[in-house]
Amino acid sequence: MDKKDSKIVYIAMSADLFHQGHLNIIKEAKKLGRVVVGLLTDEAIASYKRLPFISFNERKLIVENIKGIDEVIPQTTLDYVPNLKKLKPDFVVHGDDWKTGIQKEVRQRVIDTLNIWGGKLIETKYVQGISSTALIKAVKAQGTTPEKRMRTLKQLILAKPLVKFLEAHNGLSGLIVEKINIQKDEKKVEFDGIWLGGLTISASKGKPDSEVVDFSTKFQIIEEIIEVTTKPIIVDGDTGGQIEHFRSKVRSLERLGASAVIIEDKIGLKWHPSSYSNGPKEQEIIENFCEKIRAGNQSLVTDDFMIIARIESLLLKVGMMDALTRAKAYISAGADGIMIQSEEKNGNDIIKFCKEYKTFINRVPLVLVPSSFSHITEDEFKDLGVNIVIYENHLLRGAYPGMLKTAESILEYGCCKEASEKYCAPIKEILRLIPNV
Repeated sequence: MDKKDSKIVYIAMSADLFHQGHLNIIKEAKKLGRVVVGLLTDEAIASYKRLPFISFNERKLIVENIKGIDEVIPQTTLDYVPNLKKLKPDFVVHGDDWKTGIQKEVRQRVIDTLNIWGGKLIETKYVQGISSTALIKAVKAQGTTPEKRMRTLKQLILAKPLVKFLEAHNGLSGLIVEKINIQKDEKKVEFDGIWLGGLTISASKGKPDSEVVDFSTKFQIIEEIIEVTTKPIIVDGDTGGQIEHFRSKVRSLERLGASAVIIEDKIGLKWHPSSYSNGPKEQEIIENFCEKIRAGNQSLVTDDFMIIARIESLLLKVGMMDALTRAKAYISAGADGIMIQSEEKNGNDIIKFCKEYKTFINRVPLVLVPSSFSHITEDEFKDLGVNIVIYENHLLRGAYPGMLKTAESILEYGCCKEASEKYCAPIKEILRLIPNV
């Protein structure tokens, strides 16, 4: 055996968007010995940036067939140390672009670990003009297909401990959800998807949230948002309507590329929870609602679209046992997710439900809308086993005070100077958000 071939060279990569820089690293690594690639799993990538465009199994197949690579193994965390301790490689090869930012500490841990057995870090020169960020931006500018958008939600649930959706009610608000991000603890933080809620659509049209705005109008707004975004969309299906109507809605939503619909187990017109005090509301019989879930599933063409059952038991004050019984029944009927809602400000009943739900042998993703119990943090939701959190109406509610102040200022001063300076974004800033078609 060639002495060089007895040396193990380790490279970690996501390989989601493969470019010349990756090939240069592999070429340099091959000069040193047997090349083992630690391919970051979807979960590892999603822990510090976006969900990868290509799934782990597909990326693995690609990397295994690249010249110069001898073996591909999963790297389940951003941290190299677990794999390094198993392999004890002689070399780790990486580009020299990780000395700052989120990977700075990862780099130091690699150096410290290699020092234990005398391994060495080799850093290749960063290839100028090659930017993964620019490539990602170019890919997103091309948009996405209905099929890819639809299946993204299930991929997110598998890859992330908590998936975050924010409400949008038109194309502009959809663009905000699509593009807004911040740097937090040296990580990029953004929303994972778009919630299309009945309340915000109705309110934005000056209508009550009682299914006055028909579903065909929702479809138009979905198409408006789909045209300018790539993230998955969950749609508020209200009560779902009659079974035959629900079948048709499911087929249409699936065709458009929405990822999921949420339907609530009430009878009659849909009313927002804040109006429950205005009169009695009746909950659907369990078997009838199960039949609606089964009918929706039978109308699907793919396995990617999700039907999520929203349970109203806590809102209607019929008890925790009723809520848990319904959850089990809806799961057995084929619900792909369970949403539980409550108006209790302290959130104690929600916490109790989540803890009981975690004991279910047969569980599906759990969805919460934390508008009432807004003090509970995302980290606490993760500990409770929540999979999806939906911020259901905050963009509309945030816009409303600004519009009021702007209108009042113009009335008061008889001109728009003060309003423009105090309450309005420059129009150029809004235009920069809108893509050029």
